Amino acid sequence: GFEAIGDAFAAAFDGLPRMGGALAIRVDGRSVVDLWAGSADARIDRPWERDTPSVVFSCSKGLMSILVARLVASGRVDLDSPLAALWPEFGQHGKDAVTVGDALAHRAGVPALSVDLTTEDLLDFDRVAALLAAQEPLWKPGEAWAYHALTHGWISGEIVHRASGRPAAVVFREMAELLGADAWLGLPPERAGSAAHLFVGPTLQGLVAQQAAQRSPGVVDWGDRAMTLGGALPPTLVGEAEGFNMPAVQSAVIPGAGVVATARAVAALWSATVAETDGVRLLDDQTVVAATRERTAGAPFFDAPPPWPRWGAGFQLDSEARRYLGPSSFGHDGAGGQVA
Repeated sequence: GFEAIGDAFAAAFDGLPRMGGALAIRVDGRSVVDLWAGSADARIDRPWERDTPSVVFSCSKGLMSILVARLVASGRVDLDSPLAALWPEFGQHGKDAVTVGDALAHRAGVPALSVDLTTEDLLDFDRVAALLAAQEPLWKPGEAWAYHALTHGWISGEIVHRASGRPAAVVFREMAELLGADAWLGLPPERAGSAAHLFVGPTLQGLVAQQAAQRSPGVVDWGDRAMTLGGALPPTLVGEAEGFNMPAVQSAVIPGAGVVATARAVAALWSATVAETDGVRLLDDQTVVAATRERTAGAPFFDAPPPWPRWGAGFQLDSEARRYLGPSSFGHDGAGGQVA
């Protein structure tokens, strides 16, 4: 009954010889679609295989939000308590009142850092977290929002670390292992070189060039800083041997964009938030309701044309900007056309 999805998936590859990808769908916990096709690395004619993982970019935020929601369910995190109660250092410069839920909903006021980071800095989770804690907010926290494209990951990662007492990468892997899912927050050495090699398509290249041309000299482009951290990453997130194509970056703990996973793993993790999946349920119904309450909607702090997304506690909600299955749906999208 799902043959039409297979046809649509196949048609997406027409005329795109370098493209590779995978699609996995579960209904009521049961796998109904499991497809893969194309190239995992066009430079060496490596085909996309059943177990090919990829950097899932901002889909990582959604997966980290599942992890935080599990800590909510266990009573170790309160979405409506100040983030500084868990992470005291974050309370600097008036950030002491921002709640955990608002921080996850992109309302913390720190979508970017004012200091320039190097790639070496990016690999040091604790260093970036400390800089984020010390960062002065760009608006009064809680009163506006802007997409925390990468800094969201150090927020969610520190929530998990402080609430569980263990590194976020370890807690994440334990969650994935419950479902036998090939998903890692920091690709392990034994899987080095297995991730798909990413290339930048013409649409993104054109957008980055357009944004660069529109910048005013002497005016800080906070949107660009949110994506590049002042030089640690290219504006396109990847290059031939840059950004998230670098083995060192793939193996680092970058929770806002750096999870490496297969489509099958991501589908299983999301399925288990709402239905028993391979004998596992990750979230209960009450926790799902609390984590998906709308916390952010409407125009962002930095001027941007509509439509605008909606957010719960780190979960992307159905909106004109990102349509999901229905009004109660939640998930997350990411660069490269990914969505979960």
